Amino acid sequence: MGEWAFLGSLLDAVQLQSPLLGRLWLVVMLIFRILVLATVGGAVFEDEQEEFVCNTLQPGCRQTCYDRAFPVSHYRFWLFHILLLSAPPVLFVIYSVHRAGKEAGGADAGPGPPPRRRCYLLSVALRLLAELAFLAGQTLLYGFRVAPHFSCAGPPCPHTVDCFVSRPTEKTVFVLFYFAVGLLSALLSVAELGHLLWKGGPRAGRCRGRRAHEEAQQLLPPPPPPSPLPRVPPIPPSSRPRPDDPGGPPAYAHPGPAGDSEGGSGRSKASLATVRQDLAI
Repeated sequence: MGEWAFLGSLLDAVQLQSPLLGRLWLVVMLIFRILVLATVGGAVFEDEQEEFVCNTLQPGCRQTCYDRAFPVSHYRFWLFHILLLSAPPVLFVIYSVHRAGKEAGGADAGPGPPPRRRCYLLSVALRLLAELAFLAGQTLLYGFRVAPHFSCAGPPCPHTVDCFVSRPTEKTVFVLFYFAVGLLSALLSVAELGHLLWKGGPRAGRCRGRRAHEEAQQLLPPPPPPSPLPRVPPIPPSSRPRPDDPGGPPAYAHPGPAGDSEGGSGRSKASLATVRQDLAI
């Protein structure tokens, strides 16, 4: 169980830097694959070669028939599958730690998140390809059923012999279970890959451009306030004509223009000066 604990600690480090769909994929990986294979799968498949019995005593015939029936053991096939699926996330963690160290030391002047995001996107694509490849390999190697009987012919067997597999029904259940888990894992990887591509697509670019425009607008100085209109001083009450003033104009009379009043006063002064000159003569 020591190697499984080490692999689980590495995948726990991946969980700290994964989005929600990536964490769901890790839950499926840790519980439905590693935990099931480490606790139950070993007891079912580790003794399959010893329990593979043929109705002959010819030396080497049973081993040859087992190799033809199972080119790769189920247990070793799934173990190699888990190790290969864990490689891209672990490489992403190594890259993230390395890049974080460079950014902390000031050796990297470029932006951090975009390269890290591209690396994570590559790791998801690689694990999806590995998942599909192993699903195809499991279908070609074993199909969806472990047959209880296997007929074998050829050297070193003297004739066609019958071989029998131990616990075929239980092994068939495990084969179907692991194939279903593989399909679920592949669907989660496809959903996560689509989500990452959608976040980095044109819509996300437009959102980033809109946010950049809003930030630029916030950095610009505010426009100057509009200049106030000139205020007209109010007319004092003392200069307003009163209706009861006998010397003033009637209430219904409109004040004449300022220019006419000034002109009239000028003409009256000129006529007064002429009268004074006549009197002096």
